[in-house]
Order: sequence, then C-alpha cells, then structure tokens
Amino acid sequence: KDQRESFGDMGLLLAMGITLVYLVMVAQFESWTTPFVIMFSVPFAATGAFLALLLTGTTLSVTSFLGLIILIGVVVNNAIVLIDYVALIQSKGIPLIKSVLYAGQRRLRPVLITTMTTAGGMLPLALTKGEGEQLWGPMGKTALGGLLVSSVVTLVLVPTMYVILAKWKIRWAEYRKKKAA
Repeated sequence: KDQRESFGDMGLLLAMGITLVYLVMVAQFESWTTPFVIMFSVPFAATGAFLALLLTGTTLSVTSFLGLIILIGVVVNNAIVLIDYVALIQSKGIPLIKSVLYAGQRRLRPVLITTMTTAGGMLPLALTKGEGEQLWGPMGKTALGGLLVSSVVTLVLVPTMYVILAKWKIRWAEYRKKKAA
C-alpha cells in the first residue's frame, strides 16, 4: 500500500515536472510547437530508462522514479541546445534543412559532452556494489539508460521532428492564405 502511494506521488511529480518544463519552454520560445518537438525526446528517455532496469534485473522503485525525474531536465536541455541553435541560424535567413544540418554539426559536441558528463556522474551510482546499492543503484541505472537512448533521439529524431513541424507550419500558412483569398 505504501509503495502504491509512493508510486502515485512520484507519477504526479513526474507529470508536474513535464508540464512545468513544457510551460517554461513555451514562454522561452514563444511557441507551442517548438517545445513539443523538444519534449519529443522525453518518452524515449523513459524507454531507455526502463530498458536499463530490465537488462540489469533492477526493479522499479522510488529512487528509479527519481532518476526519471532527473532525466527530464537533462534530456530537455540537450534538445534545447540543438533546437535553439537551429532557430538562431534560421533567423539569419538560412534555409530550414541547411540550418538543421549546420546546427547538428555545431552542437554535436556540446550535446555529447553534456550527456557524457551526466552519464559519468551517474556511473558510480549505477555500478556501486556496496552500501547504498539498493538505494542509489536504481537511480543511476535509470538515468544512465535514459541518457544513452535520449542522446541518439536528440541528435536524430528531434531535428527530424523539427523539420516535419516546420514544413507543416508552412503548408498550414499557405492553406490559410489561399482560404482567405
């Protein structure tokens, strides 16, 4: 019963964290769609986290939920670094696809460095074999698995989603223009 209540509370915290991160990004980007593209990487981070728990035979616990909450901030940060740079390049008049390719090249290193430093910080927690293993091990494994999967998603699928949504916005604007005429 206590565990069910704890999971319910952690699920609520996770949902609140995702919502607050999304709303902060909406204010930052002054757009509803750009934060959606950035948040696209969060479910993949959760997939990587659960996969890591499954592969290591670790059970879902309160501390692994804590690892999921930590993941939201790191994963979103990596996607923001990339997408914000794409928007900056586009604002200089560079076409969409060229902007995405250039931003991918220029922001690969910062995204990988952020991922590696965070993963490096979680590695001792994930590999610990002593006191605290039961408490901190699940959090480290969750964060590590989520980071690895979300890094690939951030570098490949997030820019793809950005291009798809940008093209959809262009088509929508053209449609509205035709309809108004």
